[in-house]
Amino acid sequence: MPEKSVNIMIGGAAGQGLATVGQLLTKALIRSGYHVVVRQDYMSRVRGGHNTYIIRASVDDIRAPRESMDFLVALNQESVDLHLDELGEGGLVLCDETLDAKGRPGLAIPFNAIAPKPIFQNVAALGVLTSVLGLHRDVPAKLLGETFAKKGEALVKQNHEVLDAAYAWVKTQNRVIEPLEPVSNPVKRLMMGGNEAIAMGALAAGVKFCSFYPMTPATSVAQNLITHGRELGVVVEQAEDEIAAMNMTIGASYAGARSLVPTSGGGFALMTEGVSLAAVAETPLVCVVAMRPGPATGLPTRTEQADLNLVLYAGHGEFPRAIFAPGTVEEAFRLAHRAFDQAERYQSPVFVLSDQFLADSFRSVEPFEPRALPAPISPLKDWTGEGPYERYAVTDSGVSPRVVPGFSETLVVGDSHEHTPSGHITEDIELRIEQKQKRLRKGCGLWEDVVAPSFEGPDKPDVLLVSWGSTRGAAEEATWDLRADGVKAASLHFSQVWPLKLDQFAAVLDSAKKVVVVEGNGTGQFAALLKLAGARYDELVLKFDGRPFTPEYIVAALHKSGAIEA
Repeated sequence: MPEKSVNIMIGGAAGQGLATVGQLLTKALIRSGYHVVVRQDYMSRVRGGHNTYIIRASVDDIRAPRESMDFLVALNQESVDLHLDELGEGGLVLCDETLDAKGRPGLAIPFNAIAPKPIFQNVAALGVLTSVLGLHRDVPAKLLGETFAKKGEALVKQNHEVLDAAYAWVKTQNRVIEPLEPVSNPVKRLMMGGNEAIAMGALAAGVKFCSFYPMTPATSVAQNLITHGRELGVVVEQAEDEIAAMNMTIGASYAGARSLVPTSGGGFALMTEGVSLAAVAETPLVCVVAMRPGPATGLPTRTEQADLNLVLYAGHGEFPRAIFAPGTVEEAFRLAHRAFDQAERYQSPVFVLSDQFLADSFRSVEPFEPRALPAPISPLKDWTGEGPYERYAVTDSGVSPRVVPGFSETLVVGDSHEHTPSGHITEDIELRIEQKQKRLRKGCGLWEDVVAPSFEGPDKPDVLLVSWGSTRGAAEEATWDLRADGVKAASLHFSQVWPLKLDQFAAVLDSAKKVVVVEGNGTGQFAALLKLAGARYDELVLKFDGRPFTPEYIVAALHKSGAIEA
């Protein structure tokens, strides 16, 4: 459990540059050696509306946002008015000298004096923040140089002048903020969000094609592939709609390209017929579904875990699938890579479930080593087996040899109807039964290949918190808080939510006095899957207000329900 962390909320309207300040400050903290967790809340508007960028930093390991703020950096009066009550004891307000801090202590910053041009005021805010937190001036200076280098030395010089003015102004003030505990030997870490990690995992797996229709919060998966994939020969296509995006992905996969389609719930609803197409054609399909609150448009820029059932049951007919739900940036990277291997290995749809919180939540992570990951299997370019090639040959595993058309003289026949082993349409009863049973047998391989859940804490706990996806960090830190209060608490996190392999976790559930499932929806969708698999749970902690879980929320819910004594 971290001894101490600092929580900084930057608030303002879209277009004021708070994301720029926040991201530069986050990078400065990470380069200075701190662990960081970022939470972003933004409204569904291009300009205007109230947004926040919240950074939690510590010299120790941290995994989730916290509720009480130490600093409120207000870029407008609305931020003061809305968030003053979120400041903890001793919390401070940092705002322009023209704003009303409502009597709360802090710093009244003369932004117009530090940065005479309004365009540089976010740099002034960065300078004040890094200075009062005790970060060396060279860290933000280097970041500004890197950020604006392409725009010329003159602009970099202007930014450095504003930064120096901010540091000089802070020196004239009585220190009202204790600097962060310095990190003597900073470990090199990356600043990365969930969607960026998914894109990096896909690149490590050799993705060559991505088709998408823009939909928050999934769009940045494609945007990161555009940014980082060009040198690797990745083609990214913005389709005219989600149906086209899905079908283009299936077509590219049929032609041999590792392919990805990212979307959110509303877009995925339009793609479900394509999921069935991939299943019957036995074409590898990797789909990222970044969840947000529904029904319909709902809260388009907020977070929720309510599309698990949608993804699990999407597509008409019966066929096997795998669903991953990363809970950390590192898991997002590894599981995106694994999704491509499983999609090719079992020639079935494979899904990666994310959400707005994980997608936009920057973390400090150890650098990845893509070369350490096993290369996903590849299809054949020619048929060298016995007898004529049959695309849907009946096998014990249900997986047929897959030859990519066009690389040889081998004839590859694919079909969206029921078909013979050679790929031609049929309505023969026996062949229908044989082919369907063949496809369903692939589920046995997927079941054997399930990622086991992660356990943390003492054996035989009094309270076991079960989480999946992005609730992992909050659930784990909640158990830290509970153990600090004398409660024997542990956590069990599922990064794969389907299929479920009961013998991987039944003993852990049975050993706990009370099993509590923590998930971000209103009906306990994953808890129902646990029950379907034959597992037990006792209580639910649910959240569906569009905001992510915090450890405090979980602990308060446990006290309220009586799961733990007050």
